[in-house]
Amino acid sequence: MNALQNVERSHSCRLMKRLFSTLLILFFLFHLCGCVGLNPQPTVPDESGQPSSAASFETSPLKKTKTFASAEVIRQFTESKNTTYLMGPGDVLSIKVWRRPELNLEGIVVSPDGTISLPRIGIIAVKKRSIEDVTQEVSQKLARLYDSPEVHITISEYNNNKAFVLGRVVKPGVVRFPGDGTLLEALALAGGLPYQGKETFLTKCAIIRGNDLVIWIDLMDLLQNGNMALNCAIQNNDIIFIPAAEEAMVYVMGEVEKPGTVQIQPGINLIDAIMRAGGFTNHANLEQVYLIRRGLPQGTVRQINLSQMIENAQFAENFALQNEDIIYLSPKGLHKFRYLMEEILPAFQVLFLTNSALKDYHYITPAESSETSTSTTTSTSGTP
Repeated sequence: MNALQNVERSHSCRLMKRLFSTLLILFFLFHLCGCVGLNPQPTVPDESGQPSSAASFETSPLKKTKTFASAEVIRQFTESKNTTYLMGPGDVLSIKVWRRPELNLEGIVVSPDGTISLPRIGIIAVKKRSIEDVTQEVSQKLARLYDSPEVHITISEYNNNKAFVLGRVVKPGVVRFPGDGTLLEALALAGGLPYQGKETFLTKCAIIRGNDLVIWIDLMDLLQNGNMALNCAIQNNDIIFIPAAEEAMVYVMGEVEKPGTVQIQPGINLIDAIMRAGGFTNHANLEQVYLIRRGLPQGTVRQINLSQMIENAQFAENFALQNEDIIYLSPKGLHKFRYLMEEILPAFQVLFLTNSALKDYHYITPAESSETSTSTTTSTSGTP
């Protein structure tokens, strides 16, 4: 009878210990619910009610972060162009002298060093000189041999009115203009801009003139908005450079179907990026969506109530995104607990079962083993 009571008391103690251990584990799990996943903290606003960081949030399209030349700067840049054509290597000239057919010449090609050779005169340097200037020099040298020669010089082929188009165009290289060249004409002669997919876009180009003059042109405004004031005039030997496509990206994390990077274009906003990431999951806490924007020296965290935005059509916080923005959709509290139950609880179960097995194991001492053996022998010998 006492042995039975001891067994029941032992089982009750074990049951109480297991119940206490289970309650302790549940308390630990509930405590960890607030620690699973990220927990961004919104930036504390200053006295004016705005975030203390310098980063700003706007619902309008992306602002230009690069300094582009204004229409006035481009106008001044165009006016600095020398409108008088200056000859150079590759140009083809024709020279005629009135009543002196023996001095007439056709197809005179300016040599790479910028000179031409004429009979009775010799070598003349014509590089970076106008037709009027060269005509006057030829007339003066012929006047030593002839009375009042009338010299007429024309350019048959303009091969020195060129520009160098480099970068992201179909046919980069040298383009030549039959007349006054412009930026759009240079891009057209270079084959235009290549198609790089709907997710990438060319936004700017640089025009380099001389050794120390560079301006940046906003291609988006010129090509998409038709702002012809940005169609800059091109001068001989200008360099036009179109850099690689602008690949602006944002990072969408948390409770979305396809977390990762999303390429954006001007005007892409918060909802657009979330939908490009597959949309939010059923476990997303739409009242705690965070938009994190980099800044110096510290970024800005903005908490957004996406649920209120969708239910009430209040898009005041549907901000336009900028390059390297981070969007985080936090999970619901119940989903955090479910995650802990699925991922962490099995480890506690293994430990619990191991501990229980060790407690249930009865270690037999050598003395107990000897007594058991003697009892068994006696029982055997007394058997008829």
